[in-house]
Amino acid sequence: MSPLENEIDYQHFMTAALDQAAQALEAGEFPVGCVLVHQYKIIATGQRQGTAAGGHNETDHAEIMALQAYYALENAPDPRDVTAFCTMEPCLMCFGALLIAGIGEIVYAYEDVMGGGTHYDLNGLPALYRDNSVSIIPGIMRAESLALFKTFFQAPDSEYWRDSRLAAYTLAQLPGKHHM
Repeated sequence: MSPLENEIDYQHFMTAALDQAAQALEAGEFPVGCVLVHQYKIIATGQRQGTAAGGHNETDHAEIMALQAYYALENAPDPRDVTAFCTMEPCLMCFGALLIAGIGEIVYAYEDVMGGGTHYDLNGLPALYRDNSVSIIPGIMRAESLALFKTFFQAPDSEYWRDSRLAAYTLAQLPGKHHM
């Protein structure tokens, strides 16, 4: 059973993550948002930073920002009981950080065909990662997240990953189709 039981409204919390991504997009950033949820309550949020105006900061990812907010909580709940809702599949860095933090579940919207990290077999990784149990649920509100990424990649002033495999994959998507 997931840390949030099996009755959770994944769409409700993914909508909150999409709101974070939309705020990032509005600021000219790569549209990734993340919310951390414990007992049906959002306890931390994050959105991508460092990509506006040609920036290429590769550490201020939404998941990292949300984890920093989580660590700043006075009485942070047990991370095994926390679910991360991410608008894009966490990259290898963020997946590793979520694993090390002990987050019990990761729910994501849009697959990252260029840098997604959730498909690695944990059994082949060092103990620091392998010994953490995590449930992964992909594709929740994928179309809504895809729309944000299409908007980003179609904007003439968006330079971040403009000519990447992810941009080409995203822009080739038809609404409602999953191309993995």
